[in-house]
Amino acid sequence: MFYNIENKDMTKEQLILGLKEHQLLEKHFKTSVLSDFNRKKLMEELKHASIIKTGNLPENVIGLYAQVVIEDLTSKKTFSFQIVPVEEANMKENKISVFSPMAIAVLGYQEGVKVSWEMPSGIQNFIIKRVAQP
Repeated sequence: MFYNIENKDMTKEQLILGLKEHQLLEKHFKTSVLSDFNRKKLMEELKHASIIKTGNLPENVIGLYAQVVIEDLTSKKTFSFQIVPVEEANMKENKISVFSPMAIAVLGYQEGVKVSWEMPSGIQNFIIKRVAQP
């Protein structure tokens, strides 16, 4: 089921993470080479995240296996994907790794939130349009 809510700015939104997603993001933070922008942002997000029991994420919050629709705020193009473990990633099926820049950028956010994240092509701004749980 898809939910839709009003636009929210990520700077005012707290991440809601299942324990598993929190552990994955912490691992990524500790083991990956991140830009200064992304390192600082992820550190703040993890520090202030609300951690809940895995499996109890609200339906409109992005977690592992969520199907997501985002819109690039510059180009107005929409992108659909599912966030999956590394070994299940398959671009032909629109399944992206939980450790991909896009997945790291949106994990724990809910529909309607505007997200900024530094991608290989520079800082990108997106809005999370829809979230569906499996």
